[in-house]
Amino acid sequence: MKTRGLLPLIIGLLVVAGLMALPLYGDDSVNRTVEDFCLYLALAQLWNLLAGYTGLVSVGQQAFVGIGGYVLFGLCIVLDVHPLVAFVAAGAVGALVALALSPVVFRLRGPYFAVGTWVVAEAFRLGFAQVTLLGAGSGISLPVSILKKIADHRDDRDLIIYELSVATAVIATFTVLRWLRSRHGLALTAIRDNEVTAASVGVGVLRTKIIAYVVAGCGASFVGALLFLVRLRVSPDSAFSVQDWTAYVIFMVVIGGIGTIEGPIIGTILFLALREFLSDLGSWYLMILGTVAIAVMLLSPGGLWGFIAARTGWRLGSRQWTFEPQKSGEPQKSGEPQDARQ
Repeated sequence: MKTRGLLPLIIGLLVVAGLMALPLYGDDSVNRTVEDFCLYLALAQLWNLLAGYTGLVSVGQQAFVGIGGYVLFGLCIVLDVHPLVAFVAAGAVGALVALALSPVVFRLRGPYFAVGTWVVAEAFRLGFAQVTLLGAGSGISLPVSILKKIADHRDDRDLIIYELSVATAVIATFTVLRWLRSRHGLALTAIRDNEVTAASVGVGVLRTKIIAYVVAGCGASFVGALLFLVRLRVSPDSAFSVQDWTAYVIFMVVIGGIGTIEGPIIGTILFLALREFLSDLGSWYLMILGTVAIAVMLLSPGGLWGFIAARTGWRLGSRQWTFEPQKSGEPQKSGEPQDARQ
């Protein structure tokens, strides 16, 4: 059932207002954790847009994170562009790269698409490792003189970057939510379920895929620019890390609930909590993450939010797509949103 009340909107506004005001009373470690939450949440929502709603399982979103970071560093260091202008430019470049790649990657289907996007990301990693102007394989650091263009004092710079991080997460979530509440939301799930049938009823399959891919690429590049503006150093291995910017993001979406707005939020919170308390365990940390993911997928294929929603009926803001396993002898479910026939 589609939630029509004002309660989800009020809750969302209160949460955003609280996050925006957090630097007034939070310490640096808390602020940094919230920054990580916001940036990972943005990546999770964008990957969910591709995989959860469009059926495009990408394993190469780290390509756009790396492009965002390198575009920002390149513009600031080589062309002396203001960092905030470079941040905007990074998103635009990410969108253009996604648009240029779409004719190639959309020739692939299913697992070939997933592998193809990973290969593209690796090609970018190897390519940037050859650019000596940006430190080649060892990477490059951002000079303090460039940071001072944002603000003279460190506290002011940290505040601006923090607010940009929160705004990025809010915009990513709102963009996906708004898109799903439009007629394009039904087009996305139609494509995910059956491209041939979707095309036969007039859905522009390729156009819709390209738009989703460009939006996800643009958003991931914004996130990458902010990530490495915070880290102050970029290198090919860190910028194009499949583990940090794709594998962890997939974990968040899957355990939270793929195909929902709320799922990535819950998944990101759980991931950061596990990282906070278990990261000192070394390889055991990754084993625990894998065990949690397997347990959730076996016990609740719809993720943690699917488990909660099934027992409470809560729908805080998104159309709920069906991801229930089919039993033998049952007709195939269409996977359309529960309110589609209203």
